[in-house]
Amino acid sequence: MKEVNLERIEKAVLEILHAVGEDPAREGLKGTPGRVARMYAELLEGMRHEPAEHVKSIFHEQYDEIVLLRDIPFYSMCEHHLMPFIGKAHVAYLPDGQVLGVSKLARIVDSFARRLQLQERLTSQIADFLMQNLKPLGVAVVLEAAHSCTAIRGIRKPGATMVTSALRGIFKKDPRSRAEVLTLMHVDKHSG
Repeated sequence: MKEVNLERIEKAVLEILHAVGEDPAREGLKGTPGRVARMYAELLEGMRHEPAEHVKSIFHEQYDEIVLLRDIPFYSMCEHHLMPFIGKAHVAYLPDGQVLGVSKLARIVDSFARRLQLQERLTSQIADFLMQNLKPLGVAVVLEAAHSCTAIRGIRKPGATMVTSALRGIFKKDPRSRAEVLTLMHVDKHSG
């Protein structure tokens, strides 16, 4: 996979600073091009990682109930405006003889999130990856995120949350299973 060209990003940021009428030589901006280049390398590090490295921890287990990791914090970069969207992911699957190490679910979310993305695509990528690699009876992924491109520019609606879902296997086909997993994803953690 291609490495990040920090020098090229620095030159582009320098050009942006000139284009908006700033003086890149002033004290507060002197190191900005380098900082921005390193930031992009960090925020988009998922482009240089294969999510498949996180499915090496599959264990054979005859567990036949829903496995859910809820409230996984994530951030991603909207490919339309190069601005972040930040939220939480809820990832569930119904095993068919195999379970995945719990930290691996969060790592898979990060592998796909830390790229130039659309929330809709990100949701589907996580679900499809788990279906193909874990081979469960079903997968459910729900992402909730605030998009800075709608909060501070354009429509300017801070506080708006976009919710996307991807249901696969039994969670798509069976209404009772779908209702159960979606209920578990949104159970109030502070009740009872």
